[in-house]
Amino acid sequence: MAGAAEAGMSYSCIMKPGFWSSFRNQALLRDNRVLSFGINYVNRFNISELGVRTAGLVIPAGKATLGAVYTNSGFKDFMRHSAGLACGMNLSEKLSAGVQIDYYAEVSPGEYGTRHMLTFESGVVFLPSGNVRIGLHLFNPVPGSLRKSYLPSSIRAGAGINLSEFLFVAAEVEIGTENGLVLKTGMEYVTGKSFRVRGGFCSDNTSFSFGVGYKVKVGTIDLGFVSHDRLGITSSASLIFEIR
Repeated sequence: MAGAAEAGMSYSCIMKPGFWSSFRNQALLRDNRVLSFGINYVNRFNISELGVRTAGLVIPAGKATLGAVYTNSGFKDFMRHSAGLACGMNLSEKLSAGVQIDYYAEVSPGEYGTRHMLTFESGVVFLPSGNVRIGLHLFNPVPGSLRKSYLPSSIRAGAGINLSEFLFVAAEVEIGTENGLVLKTGMEYVTGKSFRVRGGFCSDNTSFSFGVGYKVKVGTIDLGFVSHDRLGITSSASLIFEIR
């Protein structure tokens, strides 16, 4: 769920370069060529116990780009932790690929104890032309017979296009073991050199989104808001710092 910029576009981002998008499709890591650090907070339905806190690091390393991400959510009686190590690189001028190893832990009191899960995810990005990007991503493609604990699997595919110098639009579909077919669409409009306005729609829970972003000398500030047809608004805030 990390990334206020991605939240503002209803998370239709598996083909769009960005700091947090790189952890949704690791092939996008190769677009990040500056040492960067980011923090993100998701306020789910204004309930503090459901808040999600994330930190990420992106490190250019020769022909590849490396990434690390950590997420924490919950409260003292039930905590969830996850961590990932990722790598992305160009395979050709028009094709990039990436992979991430993920570790998950759920900590509960009493007899439930702690559950540990290990899996991986991978993605590719293809550029058929200068202004069109196509992304494909697989999460947890591990047969159920090999799993000790349940963890959902999903496949996502999408495309985005720069309709002009200022306007980017995207659409993607997702199929997972927890949900049926989910459609996501989003747009980003750049006003001036630094300010961005975003919007989106997700068919899951008939969700609409809105967001803004502002680029400063040392990085980017983003805010995102996602609606739910019954539970209200989830807000997100991100700070991304570039270390040059």
